[in-house]
Amino acid sequence: MTQNSFLAEVKDAVTPRATLLVLGVVALQLLFIASYVGALHNPKPKDVPFGVVAPRAAAEQTVTRLEQLPGSPLDPRAVADEATARKQIMNRDIDGALVIDPAGTTDTLLVASGGGTVLATALESLTTTLEESQQRTVRTVDVAPASAQDFDGLSSFYLVVGWCVGGYLCASILAISTGARPANPRRALIRLVVMALVSIVGGLGGAVVVGPILDALPGSVAAFWWLGALITFAVGAATLALQGVFGIVGIGLAILLVVIAGNPSAGGAFPLPMLPPFWQAIGPALPPGAGTWAARSIAYFDGNDMAAALLVLSAWAAVGIVVTLVAAGLRQRRGDDPLPTRAGAGEPRPAQAP
Repeated sequence: MTQNSFLAEVKDAVTPRATLLVLGVVALQLLFIASYVGALHNPKPKDVPFGVVAPRAAAEQTVTRLEQLPGSPLDPRAVADEATARKQIMNRDIDGALVIDPAGTTDTLLVASGGGTVLATALESLTTTLEESQQRTVRTVDVAPASAQDFDGLSSFYLVVGWCVGGYLCASILAISTGARPANPRRALIRLVVMALVSIVGGLGGAVVVGPILDALPGSVAAFWWLGALITFAVGAATLALQGVFGIVGIGLAILLVVIAGNPSAGGAFPLPMLPPFWQAIGPALPPGAGTWAARSIAYFDGNDMAAALLVLSAWAAVGIVVTLVAAGLRQRRGDDPLPTRAGAGEPRPAQAP
């Protein structure tokens, strides 16, 4: 085989379009490594909302001492009493609290391992060291304990990851089965309806698996069901929208947003206060982060403080629907894929886009 024929074979086997897609895959690969390692390689508590219960003078002194800790691991604030501290933990306003006993040498640390076992352990370690420096001891009380079947509080995160994977895979299959872009608004609407039905089934399936089957998470099966349906549909609708605008590249963008940016910033392996600033900032705005927060609220915090997370997921779903339909409408208006019409006698049938 001559050199020219070999080069021609290479060009035929690896087209310029394929080359660009491969380069895109390599870029996603490197971004995956950078995002996961960057977010998770060195977790440290940073500005963790933390309560201090003590008589006024002692509380102010303790708050000042905690604010001056190297690296600012805590964001301390005085709390009126232990009952208020417990309520704020259950409302997810704070992640822990130190209740100081002015009459003794043993204080009480309130934590919530349901919000992340790693964070609860970090608070216990930090507080124990601080108390020892003051010749005091501390006992730990878990206000919202993680289930014994929920190792490190990760079940909520993996549940949400499963729903997200179902969302973008289903949307990708619906689109690429007949072309990367929805051909017309009617077809786009049908795909959105199918995505909604799949989301309802997938949401119920996930809720039953982690609840009655595995007993991994406490909480209402119905609440998990509808949360799962919303997460799956939000991710699926967003993926359809990206495909409608960018074609097959939209699948890569969906992976970039959900898997590469969303998963390490979700607060699953390490809760948000232990992540670097960039991931801590983007996590709550992406479906995995919003979903993980809401799932833990259902499981361990009586469903408290879910409004913001549900609004984020609803926004992804709503924007996904609108962009999917608008992109399909614009494409049809440009004539890229005219609606098929019934051919009359002797008339040629219009060609349909793949």
